[in-house]
Amino acid sequence: MKAVILVGGEATRLLPLTCNIPKAMVPVLNIPFLEHVIRYLNEHQVRDIILAQGHLAKPIEGYLGNGSQFGVKLSYTAEDTPRGTAGAVKNGERYLDETFLVLNGDIFTDLNITAMIGTHREKKAKATIALTPVDDPTSYGLIETNAEGRVTRFLEKPSWSQVTTKMINAGTYVVEPEVLSQIPPQVNFSFERNLFPLLLEQGEPIYAYPSAAYWMDIGTPEKYLQLHRDLLSGKSSQHTFASGEEVLIGGQSHIQATAEVKGTVVIGDNCSIGGGVKLIGPVVIGSGCTILEGAVIKESIIWRNAWLGRGVKLKSSIVADNCCLNANSIIEGSVLGDRVTVGSSCKLESGSKIEPGTTV
Repeated sequence: MKAVILVGGEATRLLPLTCNIPKAMVPVLNIPFLEHVIRYLNEHQVRDIILAQGHLAKPIEGYLGNGSQFGVKLSYTAEDTPRGTAGAVKNGERYLDETFLVLNGDIFTDLNITAMIGTHREKKAKATIALTPVDDPTSYGLIETNAEGRVTRFLEKPSWSQVTTKMINAGTYVVEPEVLSQIPPQVNFSFERNLFPLLLEQGEPIYAYPSAAYWMDIGTPEKYLQLHRDLLSGKSSQHTFASGEEVLIGGQSHIQATAEVKGTVVIGDNCSIGGGVKLIGPVVIGSGCTILEGAVIKESIIWRNAWLGRGVKLKSSIVADNCCLNANSIIEGSVLGDRVTVGSSCKLESGSKIEPGTTV
């Protein structure tokens, strides 16, 4: 079984974190997000993977290479202009001569794709779409089905008055290769708005695969933070955090004896945590970070090589690579792009999004 991962999608909602890094490469538990997806596919014996790329492609290839270090074979396609989800897959048609998977590269899920593939074959479907329940379906694509699970209607981003189900398109598909002939070349064409409705109109068998397995897209900073909270509290079967009090410390990292650690905390390699520092999980700290005396870090994600001065207070925030938070600064509910400098005793209001390279 082959898989296409769509990693060239729109990343503006995750700004300013994705100004200089592809969304698929943002760190999750200090590992690039895309690596989690690849390892998940490998566990389901899907090891021939095509990465359909667009924005900022080089960092992805530079990190993943041919995939051998992860036990998979990686191929790459690149778009010169955005062609939508189906257009991006069409771009890799030369690789797709058998039933294949399509995954959005910004979704973390425990979906049992082995069982989904089995259902697809049992139903003799042309396409099978994973569904997941959400509390607010108005930002997603709703899919209505009959009693046998065959799709009867698509509705993209409905108003509340149009909502008839909370089962949404979960961004994972099993597709037969002949479907690719329905996608015009060199055109912006999506699965959700174009291809699937077209197949439905033609009477082709499209089925749904509903699942209550863990599912989260990382399309916004808030959801990115929530993913970390969920993983560190053991809500996903892919990670073993369950106690709520686990501390993982990377190699060559040092924590002063007077530092206080509560909850689940992950610390990368070569970090220095000063005396009197309080780490109140869920907290993730990337490699090469320095946190000086008396700083308080609560429910936050810090990327690599950040420097936090004495008495800094950081809560419910995301701090990207190479940031400098000077003494006694207060950052709450904020998102800092890479190379941001926050002045001494500066206070950032909740909801602040600071562009890379900015001094505040």
